[in-house]
Amino acid sequence: MVKRRVHVAAAAMISADQKRVLIARRPSNVDQGGLWEFPGGKLAPYETGLEGLKRELHEELGVEIVRARPLIRVHHEYPDKHILLDVWQVQEFAGEPFGREGQAVRWVPMEELVNYPFPAANLPILRAVMLPTDYLITGEEANEERFDSLLERALSEDGVRLVQLRAKNLDEAAYIARAERALRLCRQYDAKLLLNGEPALLDAVDADGIHLTSARLMDLERRPIAENKWLSASTHDQKQLSQAAVLGCDFVTLSPLRTTPSHPEVAPLGWHDFQQLVERAGMPVFALGGMTRFDANHARAVGAQGIASIRDFWK
Repeated sequence: MVKRRVHVAAAAMISADQKRVLIARRPSNVDQGGLWEFPGGKLAPYETGLEGLKRELHEELGVEIVRARPLIRVHHEYPDKHILLDVWQVQEFAGEPFGREGQAVRWVPMEELVNYPFPAANLPILRAVMLPTDYLITGEEANEERFDSLLERALSEDGVRLVQLRAKNLDEAAYIARAERALRLCRQYDAKLLLNGEPALLDAVDADGIHLTSARLMDLERRPIAENKWLSASTHDQKQLSQAAVLGCDFVTLSPLRTTPSHPEVAPLGWHDFQQLVERAGMPVFALGGMTRFDANHARAVGAQGIASIRDFWK
């Protein structure tokens, strides 16, 4: 049976305080009725994603998009159809949204989105909405006082809100001690901290999640941590992205986009191959490898959640 292909544009509408997102309830008389979703609808013939979204938001909510950027594209297979969700983050709009078609709409704090039932295809969007666009990977710093200073500067001055604690040169006891201090700093600035190491580290430090190396990723058969913790992984190709999906990773890094001083022998993906891999990833992807904040807009334009970096954030 040839499945129907349905192209849908959807909006993650963010409130002015950047803390809430608008969701709408599907009518009870449609497929998956009663579930919540991000506003939007099917594209008309020859419409682009943004054109269709502008029309849909005007028809459904009575608002006009002023400024929006790509957030994520999600391919999802249902028994009878293939859905492509073309999702945009609406950063500015004119008008006060209300359910023009009688549907319930609600502004929800981002951290409470997980309490609402969504169609399965919407789950990667929830992750993308809750994640920031910058992912700091900490550098190898031997001096603990200087490490703390560099991390606090990134949190306070650069506004970093997602941190991976990478410290390959430390033994387990020293890593745990550093992780405990890093967690206190991250809590102070409302940032998420992921530990780069064995999942069992969460038994010693109640961080926000675990980042898997690509080797650990490929060795696992199932998700190694609880669903209420963030799981990310390092990926470099389609095989590793597929494994990340099998394990239920919440997001990944994909590298190297460019040649880097740390791995000059590794062939870079380049923007074209990166975009092709991201298109089918089915989860938020951070571009890694020679990335700076000047690349952020380009990365998001080709489907990335944002950029991950050591050198650009760790100064």
